[in-house]
Amino acid sequence: MEDMTFFEELKWRGLVKDIAGEDLEDKLNNEKITFYWGTDPTADSLHIGHYSSLVTAKRLAKAGHNPILLVGGATGLIGDPRPTSEREIISKEAVSRNVEAIKKQVKEIVGDNVEVVNNNDWMKEFSFTDFLRDVGKYINVNYMLDKDIIRRRLDTGITFAEFSYTLIQGYDYLHLFKEKGCTLQAAGSDQWGNITTGVDLIRKMTGKQAYGFTMPLILDATGKKFGKSEGNALWLNEEKTSSYELYQYLINSDDTKVEEYLKVFTFLTPEEILNVMKEHNEAPHLRIAQKTLAREIITDLHGKESFEVALKISESLFSGDIKNLSVKEIEQAFNGIEPYKINEDKNIVDLLVEASICSSKREAREFITNGSIYLNGDRTTDLELIINKDVAMDGKYVIIRRGKKKYFVISF
Repeated sequence: MEDMTFFEELKWRGLVKDIAGEDLEDKLNNEKITFYWGTDPTADSLHIGHYSSLVTAKRLAKAGHNPILLVGGATGLIGDPRPTSEREIISKEAVSRNVEAIKKQVKEIVGDNVEVVNNNDWMKEFSFTDFLRDVGKYINVNYMLDKDIIRRRLDTGITFAEFSYTLIQGYDYLHLFKEKGCTLQAAGSDQWGNITTGVDLIRKMTGKQAYGFTMPLILDATGKKFGKSEGNALWLNEEKTSSYELYQYLINSDDTKVEEYLKVFTFLTPEEILNVMKEHNEAPHLRIAQKTLAREIITDLHGKESFEVALKISESLFSGDIKNLSVKEIEQAFNGIEPYKINEDKNIVDLLVEASICSSKREAREFITNGSIYLNGDRTTDLELIINKDVAMDGKYVIIRRGKKKYFVISF
């Protein structure tokens, strides 16, 4: 393992699917080249589905290659063709806000050495006729129709705007090739058609060789894209998706996928990953691999302190000892659970019924008497207990646990 070349390690990690340019392996191993990866600003944060590309960009940068991250202020106004239907058009104002947010986020994740560019800075200089004359004439319509993503949309219909997307992205590569000396584009495998359009455009307009490679799309054990949970993205911005929420997703990674995720998403060496998996396979119930994955990803994205908070919340909820959690940590832990709000003192039995924790007063009394009700981590058997701000954590929250795992939030 120790004598693997950089490119061999990329392949070992499962990060190479398609390649444009026969001598790319030699260039990645023996030269320092400028590369780019791009994303459209469809939101004010990237999500975990972007993370494999971001980590790969960071990996290339660590190997000495020069990173450029392109945020598509122009292409984001059109939308990359989806396999099934046209994307929703975003306002120019929203695109501009998202561009600035993503620029900041990318620098925080990849590092200050990354150059972040916006393709609207050069596309806005083009008139429609100039673009068709200077760029469009180099790409044959039949060539574009043969692109997988376009071919799949022909039966259901594709707009001219979406159809033109691959040509604009191809020009982005040409522009960065000429202005920045960029000779490699790296992206997810769904971008292969756009990458090869850029490579061909560069060859036709300059007579020179450019390169590309794609990474396989990362899927979960059910075949869905990594990080998609019931249609909701896991955002890289900690204010949109807390470290605890991210921890819960990662700690529940399927055993059949966790080694793949360690290879793709972490900077652990191959030897370290193999050692983690050896320990994990000897005692799978301890979830050593999943815990390592969560530590590495959250620390990389949000920092060591945020990871430790996520771990503290998780361990507190698992043990039932939540007294040491702060209000902020409580809010992280129970984000998504709508609190039951009260503004006056309540008898515990009445509250359990009103908050739908128990179905009746008889059931509430049984749960309390049997010791199945916990307030802020402490068991209570007092049928006459009054719930007020004095028993609330910091005067704000009462966390009720029924049984081992069923949590409810009461707020004042």
